[in-house]
Order: sequence, then structure tokens, then C-alpha cells
Amino acid sequence: QVQLVESGGGSVQAGGSLRLSCAASGPTDMTSCIGWFRQAPGKEREGVAATYTGGGAPYYADSVEGRFTVSQDNAKKTVYLKMNSLKPEDTAMYYCAAQGVSCVLYGDNWSQTTRYNYWGQGTQVTVSS
Repeated sequence: QVQLVESGGGSVQAGGSLRLSCAASGPTDMTSCIGWFRQAPGKEREGVAATYTGGGAPYYADSVEGRFTVSQDNAKKTVYLKMNSLKPEDTAMYYCAAQGVSCVLYGDNWSQTTRYNYWGQGTQVTVSS
């Protein structure tokens, strides 16, 4: 099955930047989109962004629109999440996830955790004020 490994998390001050990476391995032809999610202590996991691996406009949560950017390097089978102007409320464990072959992102599907079959272990992002 598809394996996902996140990296790039860390601790930064408010206003700083980080770039997370999501490296995919295994039968990656079994997925055609990647989502980024985050979960803060005591809160539900929420969608941050998502993209088709074949290209197209990414989807973003309102809370990160204009600050976070998704990009990808298909040769490396890696999807990135560049996070700028970080805020303390961005502190969370960040996960990448992949849907199956029949990927559905339109509407609010991109942010539904139940749509995703494969998950990484997560990488911690901590933003101090």
C-alpha cells in the first residue's frame, strides 16, 4: 500500500515560516491526490490543504488561505506545504494523507478525513508568540 512520510516540522516564532514535506512510496499510482491535515491537542483533525498530484488548483482552508502554499515534485513523489506568517494557532501535529485512485476533492470533500485511505505519522509544528 501507499506509504507517506512527513518531515520539516519544528518550532518557530510567530511570523516565521516552515516547509513541510510529504514523501510517498509504494504503489503511488493507487492515489491521485494528497491532503494536508492538522490536529491540535483536544481538537478534531481538520483539513488544511489538498491537491491533485496531476496538477490543478489546490484547495485551502480559509484559515490558511494566502499564507500556506501547496506544491509538488512528481519526480520525487513529494508534496510540500510551505507555511508563511505562522501564528500560534497554527500549532498542531500536521499529517499528509492520500485518497485512493478515485480521488474526490471538489466542494468540501477535500477536507473530509474519511475520504483518505493512507496517512503519514505526522510532524509537529509549534509556533510561539
